[in-house]
Amino acid sequence: MAPLLEGILLGLTLAILLGPAFFALLQTAMHRGFRSAAILAMGVFLSDISMVYLSTIGAERVLENKGMHLYFGIIGGFVLIGTGIYTFTRKVVAARESELPELKVPGPLTFLLKGFFLNITNPFLWIFWMSVVISVSSNYGINTPDMYVFFLGLLGTVILTDLLKCYGAHLISGLLKPRVLTTVNRVVGVFLVLFGILLIARIGMGY
Repeated sequence: MAPLLEGILLGLTLAILLGPAFFALLQTAMHRGFRSAAILAMGVFLSDISMVYLSTIGAERVLENKGMHLYFGIIGGFVLIGTGIYTFTRKVVAARESELPELKVPGPLTFLLKGFFLNITNPFLWIFWMSVVISVSSNYGINTPDMYVFFLGLLGTVILTDLLKCYGAHLISGLLKPRVLTTVNRVVGVFLVLFGILLIARIGMGY
């Protein structure tokens, strides 16, 4: 499968992963409008880029020893599988607006920083991005064109779908019930498990 297509598919899976940033985007769009939610989404996007970049630096050091490719690639795949199982079994309760971190001064910079720090302070995302970077690096090589194309497809898909979520928040707000969100989590969990299995299989076939 082409790196760009693989990145887009994983990006589509992450686009419906439910977490603090997901609810922040929807609630900001419903209460503050599309423009504010779009700025919040850009903050989330910048934090994703930062985590991928820092994870790449760490992965480059880890993968300098080629004998570690298989070991860490498999670990990364199992992290994705574990994340998928956790997501599948987790019940969702929508957060209230008052529970989301707020900065005192409203404005574009406020929403940008809110999105950035809401995302980058989530320890799960650090583990997740590091696992993805190491697994993808094991498949395509560190700092290769294929690796960059993969993350271009992944991150590009994430920001585009985040903007679409902001735009459509008013239309789907009535459907965001815990039962619906739990069903979405189960679908996402299955896809994450499949991606983890795919990564492990591809790494195994390369050795």
